[in-house]
Amino acid sequence: MLEVKGINVRYNIIPVLHGVSFKVEEGQMVSIVGANAAGKSTILKTISGLLRPFEGSIEFMGDRIDARAPFEITSMGISHVPEGRKIFSKLTVEENLLVGAHVRNSQDEVAQGLNEMFDLFPILKDRREQKGETLSGGEQQMLAIARGLISHPRLLMLDEPSLGLSPILSRKALEICKEVRSRGTTILLVEQKVKDALQLSDWAYVLQSGKVIMEGTGQEILSNEMIRKAYLGL
Repeated sequence: MLEVKGINVRYNIIPVLHGVSFKVEEGQMVSIVGANAAGKSTILKTISGLLRPFEGSIEFMGDRIDARAPFEITSMGISHVPEGRKIFSKLTVEENLLVGAHVRNSQDEVAQGLNEMFDLFPILKDRREQKGETLSGGEQQMLAIARGLISHPRLLMLDEPSLGLSPILSRKALEICKEVRSRGTTILLVEQKVKDALQLSDWAYVLQSGKVIMEGTGQEILSNEMIRKAYLGL
């Protein structure tokens, strides 16, 4: 589904990613794990078009996307839920979801999308007229994920969905990831709770200082003692 080939990315003149390559197969949950500042969020931003690689390429469903605008990439079926939720705090829950539904083709599709999200996240239905700023942290995270899902993406990219949440809500966020995947959406996950992410994932990549240093099943990476200690803090 997604193939990243040798991308080099920098912020202004500072190199961040160095020849990063990886694949995501359709129907999988794939994790990118590593220490803070390894470049994990930069990868997601580059795939979604917020950053451009100065070398390498990115292909989605066989089409090259690394020179496309973010709105085009979203329309092709990639949705990015950024770190820190980034909901529109002054808009209601329903208005936030409608922003995410901008690629839907008709009012009927929008209505169907809202019903699907309220079915998946019943608390959002109860809060649909509340402004985003009045929601709890866990509710805001549910809203951010629902806003990403309502566009009906083929690939959902989640950046630290459990960040800043209590242990109970963190587990809930990861359970939602599992539920979304079970409904047929492919997931590319960046997650601070490394052990939980690897246990959920079909495949994973370990990133260190902007380079992929290992790949394998979640269990293979968890069982590698050197990787656990040196790069994952386990």
